[in-house]
Amino acid sequence: MAQKGNIGITTENIFPVIKKFLYSDHEIFLRELVSNAVDATQKLKTLASKGDFKGELGDLTIRVSVDKEAGTLTVTDRGLGMTAEEIDKYINQIAFSGANDFLEKYKNDANAIIGHFGLGFYSAFMVAKQVDIVTRSCREGAQAVKWTCDGSPAYEITECERADRGTDIVLHIDDDCKEFLEKNRIQSLLSKYCRFLPIPVAFGKKTEWKDGKQVDTDEDNIVNDTEPLWTKTPSTLKDEDYRKFYRELYPMSDEPLFWIHLNVDYPFHLTGVLYFPRIKSNIEIHRNKIQLYCNQVYVTDEVENIVPEFLTLLHGVIDSPDIPLNVSRSYLQSDANVKKISTYITKKVCDRLQSIFKNDRKEYEQKWDDLKLFIHYGMLSEQDFYDKACKFALLKDVDGKFYTYDEYKELIQSAQTDKDGQLVYLYATDKEAQYSYIEAAKAKGYSVLLMDGQLDSPLVGLLEQKFEKSRFSRVDGDVIDRLIPKADQEQEKLAAAEGEKLAGVFTAVLPKMDKAEFHVETENMGENAQPVLITQSEYMRRMKEMSRLQAGMSFYGEMPDMYNIVLNADHRLVKEVLDDVNSKVAEQLQPIEAELKGLHARHATLEEQQRGKKAEEITQQDRDELKKCHDAIEEQNNKKKEVLAAYAKTNNVVPQLIDLALLQNGLLKGEALSRFIQRSVDLIK
Repeated sequence: MAQKGNIGITTENIFPVIKKFLYSDHEIFLRELVSNAVDATQKLKTLASKGDFKGELGDLTIRVSVDKEAGTLTVTDRGLGMTAEEIDKYINQIAFSGANDFLEKYKNDANAIIGHFGLGFYSAFMVAKQVDIVTRSCREGAQAVKWTCDGSPAYEITECERADRGTDIVLHIDDDCKEFLEKNRIQSLLSKYCRFLPIPVAFGKKTEWKDGKQVDTDEDNIVNDTEPLWTKTPSTLKDEDYRKFYRELYPMSDEPLFWIHLNVDYPFHLTGVLYFPRIKSNIEIHRNKIQLYCNQVYVTDEVENIVPEFLTLLHGVIDSPDIPLNVSRSYLQSDANVKKISTYITKKVCDRLQSIFKNDRKEYEQKWDDLKLFIHYGMLSEQDFYDKACKFALLKDVDGKFYTYDEYKELIQSAQTDKDGQLVYLYATDKEAQYSYIEAAKAKGYSVLLMDGQLDSPLVGLLEQKFEKSRFSRVDGDVIDRLIPKADQEQEKLAAAEGEKLAGVFTAVLPKMDKAEFHVETENMGENAQPVLITQSEYMRRMKEMSRLQAGMSFYGEMPDMYNIVLNADHRLVKEVLDDVNSKVAEQLQPIEAELKGLHARHATLEEQQRGKKAEEITQQDRDELKKCHDAIEEQNNKKKEVLAAYAKTNNVVPQLIDLALLQNGLLKGEALSRFIQRSVDLIK
């Protein structure tokens, strides 16, 4: 008996997805066909368990084979099989899924059934110019039938011979898809999509080395593990089992820090294992390492919608039949279950971290440098996670000691509260480069945190918002007494005129640098402090750091670095420079300073006369007079700068002190560094 007809395509059951429009990636066809074979096998096992199938199950291995000469790829199973009527219903009526019918009937007993839409079979036409189905139902006395279609709505069903129950799907590979006749290509696809299917899948035979070449053995080459680790009960597993599975998933990775075994049945089904890998930087390169499965069928490694963004840095496997997929099972669709699953995973991660912190703090501290990237990322991106993580997040000082947020606050509260009642958290980002600043802080009895992580810069901003009456100051952001100003720290300041002389002399020898600006000032810092200290504005430095993380702030990255060069007026060398300036250029400066004194007085008088007047009430003569006075002041200031610059050239101590400060901050390079070295040699002579 032969039957011919047209495949039923109606507006109710067709998404315009036939052939090359059904799936975004052609290689998916193999996953779909093998998944259908698994479904057919699982259905048979369910029927057998219910007593509806009386025969012997026997070998249920699914077999994939390639015949390069014939140009065919075949997927064979010994599952349920189909009758002609079932082919007509489930194949000829597109999107009328046999899985849905079966699940409705056996919803309380069915083994994991993968299919949902009844469209998976048609993915075969993405790579095949003709598809044959040779099938025989498991029903007693069933007639084997063959269904043939060339990708058009026309099909043909004929009776045929097939010795055993089950189904062969034979793909006659299209000319532009010959890659799917290559053994290595099929092997890689089976490894990607089918490596954890619950029914054994065989592709060819295992090989062995014999007589100088690889030859096939009689043993099937099983490509999958039917009972992957996440499907097992955690109590039956050892640590080495988890580590071994991790090595299987990520052969080139270091050992994981630890893992979380997920297992929930209500209000959704979810199993899996998530690993915390050892990473310290470069967030992006480690994304897309979590593999999403649906009943052990690989779906995707892009899980941003189901795993909170900060946890996409984790590695591992999530398997759930309740995650809503699009028709091709290639990406997630959003619904209430996704949100519930995301919340559950976050809670499990928090519980695991809290447990390790509470039960083995020493181990937790040892792993902190690897863990903090995850935790800080989560705290920055999820308010709910911050609320939980602030109990087990740590701060580390420059001596390697760890503190919770509350512990550290208690440690520094008495010493590091400034005159305005603000608690000041001092921190360094580089222990070596900022060594002298750290030591200056320690000399005052202060504690300094080490915040050298990739996300520590934005974390500082977050913690300033969360901590009451607190601020964070980088230890090299200013002289230590100004970082934590105390009421009893007022000191006698150097006279303004003397400070201007020193600033003029030191400014004259500053090297020119691209995208760098310097402001010289004097400060009484004590005899034992450095003679010259370079600091950088906390605000501008933070903005420039943030610009490297946030594209919208890139304009800060284009701004010059602003540095303060602080001259210690108490230091012997700086005092000697000032004394030398006064002795050698006092006569040259005296008439200039006298002229400036008179000009400033004149300028103040003219401004006072014009203050309060409207623009139209000020005569042009008055404007000209004020401008003339201003220009005269500028002229005298330039003369003063020239005198101080000429002096600076005669004093080797001035450029030496500046260069030492620049060198300490990694700012002395190129020609300036070469001059410094030569000058140092000359001074030693």
